Amino acid sequence: MPVHLGQKVPDFTVNTTQGPITFSDLKGKWVLLFSHPADFTPVCTTEFLGFTENYEEFKKLGVTLIGLSVDSIYSHIAWLKDIKDKYGVEVPFPVIADIDKEVAQEFNLMDPKVGTTVRGVFLIDPNQIVRWMVYYPAEVGRNMREILRVVKAFQFNWDKKLATGVNWEPGQEGIASAPNTLKGALEREKEPGAERWYLKKVKA
Repeated sequence: MPVHLGQKVPDFTVNTTQGPITFSDLKGKWVLLFSHPADFTPVCTTEFLGFTENYEEFKKLGVTLIGLSVDSIYSHIAWLKDIKDKYGVEVPFPVIADIDKEVAQEFNLMDPKVGTTVRGVFLIDPNQIVRWMVYYPAEVGRNMREILRVVKAFQFNWDKKLATGVNWEPGQEGIASAPNTLKGALEREKEPGAERWYLKKVKA
């Protein structure tokens, strides 16, 4: 069964462009696992340049980036070398060579029509729980600023135990959980920042 939102990621060991990785060794860290359809493809190349451009910001947030596709390790190496040769950019994160498609199937990433992976993004928390997942078709590239915004929102929730409203950006108010009793609802209405008993904004 594929991993679902809110579930713990089963352990696995894979070969990457930076050597073997055992997922359980990453416990205690935020991980952003993202897949691409294939090496030497145009949209994927722009995305790898984008992830590399924002690598230091992800690093400051304590996020480990890991790429993935079902291409071989030699294809990955050749593609990353080509990116460096053409653009002068050295991709700093590991890329999984999932030739047996085990990880791709675990995360429901396979496109059955063409046998490659779709563009998936998974944010995994320090307890190795999948907190966010999104899929893109082959023809649509990802938005790095939105991915970073979502990472910051989840880390805000992790630290402050507050939710985030529409279009939330760092520095803005959080939202407190709604009370689950009538007494709590009546008390909530009297609290500062409570617009409704079920909606209270909190400065953090």
